[in-house]
Amino acid sequence: MKLTVFGSAGTFPGPDSPCSAYLLEQDGFRLLLDFGTGSLGPLQRHVGLLDLDAVYLSHLHADHCLELVTYSYARRYHPDGNPPPLPVYGPAGTADRIRSAFDSPPDHGLLDVYDFREVPTGSREIGPFTVTTARMNHPVECHGVRVECAGRSLVYSGDTGRTEALVELATDCDLLLCEASWTDEPGRPADVHMSGREAGEHATGAGARRLLLTHLVVWSDPKVILAEARRAYEGPVELARCGQSYDI
Repeated sequence: MKLTVFGSAGTFPGPDSPCSAYLLEQDGFRLLLDFGTGSLGPLQRHVGLLDLDAVYLSHLHADHCLELVTYSYARRYHPDGNPPPLPVYGPAGTADRIRSAFDSPPDHGLLDVYDFREVPTGSREIGPFTVTTARMNHPVECHGVRVECAGRSLVYSGDTGRTEALVELATDCDLLLCEASWTDEPGRPADVHMSGREAGEHATGAGARRLLLTHLVVWSDPKVILAEARRAYEGPVELARCGQSYDI
């Protein structure tokens, strides 16, 4: 599998990165995990506008899903014609969340552009991938996502506070793409996001072979977050960078 980061900023785009969006490729199939604010720009540096095969939204906060609004125009008005509706997987309420961003919902309720598939947590096949999801620790329904193919595995945390569910989902994975929004300081809200230390502890508990830190909020020092993670996890760890690709 190949992973390419189109955005790794948390909450709102930073000066060097849009919000969360991560492309997985295998055997010519392209699955996008989340489609956060601003990520359509970097996408076009790596694949064609119409080259996505499916999208999986971890949850419905704007920094993880609302680029689907912008992307709908690209698919509807592309000079090569309107392609078949793109499968969009996500938690309950996904279709209404995207439609509600329009003052007047488009004709056909976006069904000419997107094939919304609102799914519970569990396992399913998406192209060549086996995708297994679990509920994370976040104020809204958020799915952590495990993607497996050809004996390799990636786990994406989505947004989450501390939770054993992530450790279980990420057990023995090849790469844990884990949110680490904050530095490890007192007074942080509980059950929303994790620090670098907590991300490292979850990777250690899961036996993950590699850790990639993402959802980096602008006012948190990424060097401190990385150092925290390295103290809690002995394996390879780095910060997710917009435009970088990783072989899994």
